[in-house]
Amino acid sequence: MARNEEKAQSMLYRFREAQAAELGLGTRSDRRPRMASACKSLRDCERWRGEILREISRKVSKIQDAGLTDYEVRDLNDEINKLLREKRHWENQIVALGGANYRRNVAMLDDAGKEVPGTKGYKYFGRAKDLPGVRDLFQGKKKEEEEENQALAYYKKFTNQGPTYYGDLDEVDGALLEYEKEAEEEDWEEAYSNVREALGLPSDAPIPKLANSGHPSLPLSSRDTQQGSAMKRKTTDKADVEMLAPDENSKRAKSAVPATAASVVNDDQARIHAQAAASYIPFLDTESLLPPKMPTRPEIENVLLELRKKALVEEYFGEEGT
Repeated sequence: MARNEEKAQSMLYRFREAQAAELGLGTRSDRRPRMASACKSLRDCERWRGEILREISRKVSKIQDAGLTDYEVRDLNDEINKLLREKRHWENQIVALGGANYRRNVAMLDDAGKEVPGTKGYKYFGRAKDLPGVRDLFQGKKKEEEEENQALAYYKKFTNQGPTYYGDLDEVDGALLEYEKEAEEEDWEEAYSNVREALGLPSDAPIPKLANSGHPSLPLSSRDTQQGSAMKRKTTDKADVEMLAPDENSKRAKSAVPATAASVVNDDQARIHAQAAASYIPFLDTESLLPPKMPTRPEIENVLLELRKKALVEEYFGEEGT
């Protein structure tokens, strides 16, 4: 016994004890518990957590050594991740005992503000990032991010486009309308020449001009303004008619007046076109070239009424009653 006590008081033994405490090894009587939940002292939990941090720092510094082999680098990186898991257990125990909360889930960001890959779950330190399989992992993630950024930049060009992109302003300057007008005239002359050759008409006759309905020479904005003013006038006229004639029958009669006037104008235009065409086609008259006349609503109602009357008479009186 005396011999052991003397050895414990020797300078070399105390130096070894201090060195082991600095390295975090400790003695057999003062070793870190395997289970963090077994420690019920907040002070001891803080002590063991600090010891684990020192071990992690020492191993992270060691993993930077260029003389280590790939196997040693992998083993060191596994030990560091094991210590990180153990540190997390001690931090949970510190929180359970009412201590400070050291767990802060703050994402690690690079210079571009993006999250650094490999910062969640299993982490890689120092030379472990340059290992063959790990290097491919980091390059694959970086390549995927670059492809996503390129696709986003490509489709971003087609977002938030103005009316020019959809061609809504092509007719504002009037150049497109003039080009379309010239193209229509050329097609009209070519079609007229083909018809004249097919019918054997003399080629000395002048080519009639193309009848244009509307105002193609006006820009889009001018036509929209005219159409808007016309719609406003129609709306005002309709409102005036409704205010002056509250009766339903009078509303129908007065609303049918513009339709009748429009049909008369269309009939006159059709007759003018038919007369112009009949002047170049001698074997057809104007009536043959006119479009077929459609029966009006009152005419259709009268025909249906007569058919119903005839059906009722045949039903009650038979064919003799008619």
